[in-house]
Amino acid sequence: MKVLIINNLASGYGEGSVYDFMRSLVGDGDEVCMRATDGSTPIEGMLTDATEYDLVVASGGDGTVATVAHCLRDTGVPLLPYPAGTANLLSLNLLAPNEPHALAKLAKAGTSLDFDMGEIEAGGVTRGFIIMAGAGYDATIMENAAPNKRLLGPMAYFLAAGTNILPQRSRIVLTIDGQKIETEGLGVLLINFSKIQFDISVTHSNQPRDGVLDVAVLKARNAVELLPSVFAAMLDRDGNFPDRGDALEIYSGKEIRVEADPAFEVQYDGEATKLTTPLTARVLPGAVKLVISDDGMSLFE
Repeated sequence: MKVLIINNLASGYGEGSVYDFMRSLVGDGDEVCMRATDGSTPIEGMLTDATEYDLVVASGGDGTVATVAHCLRDTGVPLLPYPAGTANLLSLNLLAPNEPHALAKLAKAGTSLDFDMGEIEAGGVTRGFIIMAGAGYDATIMENAAPNKRLLGPMAYFLAAGTNILPQRSRIVLTIDGQKIETEGLGVLLINFSKIQFDISVTHSNQPRDGVLDVAVLKARNAVELLPSVFAAMLDRDGNFPDRGDALEIYSGKEIRVEADPAFEVQYDGEATKLTTPLTARVLPGAVKLVISDDGMSLFE
């Protein structure tokens, strides 16, 4: 095998388990190239020769994986997400292991499947996302959680949400595949994979291979009014599909434009961007080939 590893040194807790992964992965005749960044060197420049490799490994958080995936889109090069971030939601959605030797075994098996990803454009900047992008309340949470992620892990997101119970509410105009929808709310989520922290699913289905993005409008007037929807999502794990209530409006489409007054800040896969609406999003069907486990194959095939 000829393997390229992109290692984000600034992700997660900095424990360096990816080096154990390398030792477990490499065998006779194999070639492994690691390229590291602490955020100063752009990831995009590390992938110019990625098509010369049999496998690319993205070691970092979901934002790191999304950046690598966007660079590899439509190339057919298999990508293994290595969960070295804080939340590692993609690995959660894919039912992937998080132990380095198990991940090395996964890499050697090479079982892969094509998945959709999303692409957003705001302020002249284009970014790819695999799990979710959003504007409004969730972007504020991502920005406020950033300083505490290494210390508190996933709890940093809940702390950030708890300290902002009266987030900005805006008038929202959505244009979904040419259809205009006017509403109000705390924010908008653009969803490819639906599961977030603690195995909570924002929407009933988790279908990142259907060629569309789900669009969830956070209709609540404050953070407290979102709690019934959160509890319903937690109960969804037993298969009863409880209603999310009036706090969420759910749509779906291939091309989405989000406008808000006042403007919302934008995030993608947990990365705060400092960009604001308006934004345009589109789905990239089957654009990324992800290496997955047998459980993941059973779930998504």
